[in-house]
Amino acid sequence: MDDIPRLNGVIGALQNGGTAFTSFSPCDMASAVFFSNSNYDGVVYEMEHNPWDIRALQDGLQYMLSRGQIARAASIAPQCTPIVRIPPNGGEMSQWHAKQALDLGVYGIVWPHVNSVEQAYNAVAACRYPRPRAAANFEPEGIRGDSPGRAARYWGISNDDYYKRADVWPLAPDGEVLVILMCEDVAAVENLPDILKQVPGIGVILIGEGDLSQELGYPRQYEHPVVVDAITEVVRVCKEHEVPVGHPHANANNMDWIVEMGFRFVMASPERKTAGLDKGRELAGRT
Repeated sequence: MDDIPRLNGVIGALQNGGTAFTSFSPCDMASAVFFSNSNYDGVVYEMEHNPWDIRALQDGLQYMLSRGQIARAASIAPQCTPIVRIPPNGGEMSQWHAKQALDLGVYGIVWPHVNSVEQAYNAVAACRYPRPRAAANFEPEGIRGDSPGRAARYWGISNDDYYKRADVWPLAPDGEVLVILMCEDVAAVENLPDILKQVPGIGVILIGEGDLSQELGYPRQYEHPVVVDAITEVVRVCKEHEVPVGHPHANANNMDWIVEMGFRFVMASPERKTAGLDKGRELAGRT
């Protein structure tokens, strides 16, 4: 297993303190081909507000594979890492959505509206296989069902190697699964210190500024002082606990502020133009 490269490009960008650039996208053939040939580290297929379509996700993953890229890079790792945002809110505890997506081969799950320690624990547990109670890093206790075949084939490794890599980062340093929790409610902001203190295995906290601004009384007024204060508090708590924090609406106009604030999971606007991505990569020294 030592000769298997880092497969998850988003984790690869984050693990040494760097910045990962991703974007939301519908999961269709054209989008998959576009992102597979782009400079994005990853793409989050949007299936919270879009329909949950497991067949479309399966097809999208396949269209992201490029034999030319694999041959040129001499690597089985995808150039752009596929992740999916699932439909259920954290309180719905819908482990089966994560299970189905992971079984197809996605490298991460975005969980919307995670507001409590219990919900955060469930999100991480749903992305882990069960293991002996005496095993290192037993908590959060894994509850993912065992069916590795399709995911291992998509990753290009054996079932045995998949078991070794299919754990959550950074709890497992070699893990390739990224658990992203959305902080988009006032309760989530209030409970964030306890969530990060009590639940290991969280890879990224992604601010949901649309929903958060709605609850604060200033819908999509992202520059309103009340909204900025809430976002700033989330960033502060994440930095204190050394967990990367993400911004979902990055573009060329706000990229300076996003980088200055210390966001490290940056979702540049999903148009088929990359001005936001290009500026972000320049600011992050990745040109």
